[in-house]
Amino acid sequence: MKNFVDLSHTIKNGEITYKGLPAPIICDYLSRIDSEKLYENGTTFQIGKIEMVSNTGTYIDCPFHRYEDGKDLANINLGQIAELESILIQVPYQKTIAIGKEHFLNKQLKHKAVLIFTGWSEHWQTDKYFEDHPYLTKEAASILLEQKVALVGIDSHNIDDTKDKTRPVHSILLKNELLIVEHLNNLGALVGKNFNFSAIPPKVQDLGTFPVRAFATIKK
Repeated sequence: MKNFVDLSHTIKNGEITYKGLPAPIICDYLSRIDSEKLYENGTTFQIGKIEMVSNTGTYIDCPFHRYEDGKDLANINLGQIAELESILIQVPYQKTIAIGKEHFLNKQLKHKAVLIFTGWSEHWQTDKYFEDHPYLTKEAASILLEQKVALVGIDSHNIDDTKDKTRPVHSILLKNELLIVEHLNNLGALVGKNFNFSAIPPKVQDLGTFPVRAFATIKK
């Protein structure tokens, strides 16, 4: 059997992912009790309902998120999100929160998913998670573009410095169809491992962001 490592946060009713955006509402559309009258005795079903913004939990950004004419979730290629050869870059937040280009030099990154392990996910669902979080610099994004990476992921609140309203990292990567996964979790489980990465959203038209089940497939 393949060895999988789950890298996603669980989406729960009422939990905020991004301060200022609403938390998801998860409830019954059809409860088991209400379904009893629709089926034979002992046969019940639950149909759930969820109301949420697309930036919830661990999610992927595709070009439409930043650019009106960019590809949406329905138009990204499966080869961009599934079983990607990957590399883990460790940049502990205790050492720096501004992750510069020096962390990506002299590494074989071409066509790989680059996952940045800062350890910030330990602050998930705390006020600290939203403030002074690790991020990539504009220069780092330019190096990743030059090295033709496949995807960039981070276990932080945002891949950009949220104090910079121009969002240079999103702008550079998404303009060039390099997908972004934010709010990753459990990246420490990948230290020293050889793995592939997948982050699978549903195929939705006219959306640029959506939660994913992000996971690693450990290779022997």
